[in-house]
Amino acid sequence: MLKKLTILITAMFAAATMWGQTEMYNQRQLLEEYFRFLLHVENSYVDTVNMKQLIVNNVKETLKQLDPHSAYLSEQELKQSQEHLNGEFEGIGVQYQMTNDTLYVIQTISGCPAERAGMRPGDKIISVGDSTIAGVKITNTRIQKLLRGPRGTLVTVGVVRNGVAEPLTFTLKRDKIPVLSVDASFMAQPQIGYIKINSFGAKTYEEFMEAWTALKKQKATKLIIDLRSNGGGYLTAAHQIANEFLRLGDLITYTEGIHQRRQVLVADGKGSLKDVPLVILVDEYSASAAEIVSGAIQDWDRGTIIGRRTFGKGLVQRQFPAPAEGAYRLTVSRYYTPAGRCIQKPYKGVDYRDDINQRYKHGEMTNADSIHFADSLKYYTLREHRTVYGGGGIMPDIFIPADTTRYTPYENRITAQGIILDVSAQLTDSLRADITRKFKTPQAFAQNFSVPEHALDKVDKLAKEKDLEPKDDEERTKARKGIELQIKALIARNIWNYNGYFYIVNSESDTYKKALEVLQDK
Repeated sequence: MLKKLTILITAMFAAATMWGQTEMYNQRQLLEEYFRFLLHVENSYVDTVNMKQLIVNNVKETLKQLDPHSAYLSEQELKQSQEHLNGEFEGIGVQYQMTNDTLYVIQTISGCPAERAGMRPGDKIISVGDSTIAGVKITNTRIQKLLRGPRGTLVTVGVVRNGVAEPLTFTLKRDKIPVLSVDASFMAQPQIGYIKINSFGAKTYEEFMEAWTALKKQKATKLIIDLRSNGGGYLTAAHQIANEFLRLGDLITYTEGIHQRRQVLVADGKGSLKDVPLVILVDEYSASAAEIVSGAIQDWDRGTIIGRRTFGKGLVQRQFPAPAEGAYRLTVSRYYTPAGRCIQKPYKGVDYRDDINQRYKHGEMTNADSIHFADSLKYYTLREHRTVYGGGGIMPDIFIPADTTRYTPYENRITAQGIILDVSAQLTDSLRADITRKFKTPQAFAQNFSVPEHALDKVDKLAKEKDLEPKDDEERTKARKGIELQIKALIARNIWNYNGYFYIVNSESDTYKKALEVLQDK
């Protein structure tokens, strides 16, 4: 392996020196010395050396020195990444969450094996095949290996369900499972549709257009796109969605790097939503492709961006095969908005990973007056010539502070321990028939259902048993509203999937409420 790498590097630099590149020649000498060093390690070191792992470690360390988003991916990580973005894998079709050594079914995917067999949200998976997975330390990678497999193969899953005395056994035939990037779509109010996009994958545009078509049939003429906590994904998907809202020739984004010529993406004018009033919701976890869409809409004065400054991930990676296995992603250029703003936030000489915590400390997340931009970062939108700022991320048109008053350490502790999830699952199973009989839609449920007092008491009881009690009655009272909202939203998710969940959660969101207010005036 090392000999092949040495020959390849030597040939590459020999070609470069033919053009008289002295610096390149010096780098060639350094690399040749480095490879001779590795050969000495392989042939002379006192103990056996795993040269493959040594090379992988060197690649990883080199990439760490470059920027936060150049990275090495193992074969397993590469496969998982491709499945997520490509929009499908082979398995049984459940979304799950491991909490306190218990594997909860969060959602069964419509039309997939688990749903067809009768599994449902709130079920606890205790075994897969001959492997027990409840009450034992098990990694997410191991769970995926057990549940996933070639299409057509059989797997037996053991399930505990609240209200059912004996464990249930399901024998499922694995199938192709879609990875959905549109979490929810529903009518927020008469004429106002809502679409929640969690990432930008190969099928995001198709899912988005299907959701919009369904909303139009319900008389939607205005739209909220929720990109909060959307970490990005494929540029193509961002281009396709932005294209739906912009005019012929409007620039969507461009990329540029020292070794990469400028590449531009423009709208073709064929979008079907060019005249639809639009609001996009963002927050500090909206990144990459989500920022491309938001930036294009903002720069062309095409819609209103509401929320908090986005993450600031504007580096373009190109994927290459790694020398030993897997692949590595190398940053080759930067993304820019139509007005010329660089999306990428600074990363040299700062603690990049701690940036969001620093925003909280400096007051940016709770007070717009704490946000300051240098005049050198001032740009102007392309139609109405409004002032916008660069420097990393997309600063929304309407700032909504994070509501730090609602969350308590008590609520965070019991959520992490799965207490709220467990109580919600039990309550769903005991009330499912009554809820589905009384409420035909999440909207009706949201308006007329109240979480029973005994469920909230059960939360406090379980918290006491696990020594997770609040420090005082004031904290208990403060946390109660948030706990009640979580339980109600989880019940709605268990019955109506994520449409129900987001309808309930959004009912208490200031960002969402502001979006409705803005669109009501359009």
